[in-house]
Amino acid sequence: MLDVLRLPFEFDSGALRDDLEQVPEERYIRHFNNAIYEGDWSAAALRCPSGAVHPVQQIFAPPGTSEWEDTDLLGHCPAFAYVLSQLVCPQLSVRLLRLGPGARIGEHRDHALGFEDGEVRLHVPVATSTRVDFRLGGRRVVMAPGETWYVNVNEPHAVYNGGENARVHLVIDCVVNSWLRSMMQHAARRCRQRGEGDLAE
Repeated sequence: MLDVLRLPFEFDSGALRDDLEQVPEERYIRHFNNAIYEGDWSAAALRCPSGAVHPVQQIFAPPGTSEWEDTDLLGHCPAFAYVLSQLVCPQLSVRLLRLGPGARIGEHRDHALGFEDGEVRLHVPVATSTRVDFRLGGRRVVMAPGETWYVNVNEPHAVYNGGENARVHLVIDCVVNSWLRSMMQHAARRCRQRGEGDLAE
């Protein structure tokens, strides 16, 4: 499987932005891994481990978590809920990840979040700009609002928001089932046929 892959879903970017406007500031939780970033990197949970009470528990799922539930915030966000309804696979953690203007996430790897691991992380950009610099293995990946991307975050990656506004992605961790495997394999074949490699600069 390619390390970067655009999936054949494109959602209404205006509707996604409308949902974003419904998210109160107090729902954003500063990311707990403060050793690897500078500036505002925060998350708002839409789906989290069942029974999570503390805010950090809503954005960090301990290994082995088996029970998940939607948060009340998702009920106020029909466009985000529609995105999830189109992904016919088990969904684990779902959240909005916000990177403020001038904020930077240093290069790091996530654990066991690649296609071969049976669990993938999908990104749907909600608010972004051409001045956001997302790097995977040193190569830039450009993701536009409403698109759907798989990024193998087992590989080294880093992000810098050089824009004047926050970059916000809807980030969905999914279990690879037969539907998702077929979807990703088909998209990878189409990508190779077009000679696009892994779509990274």
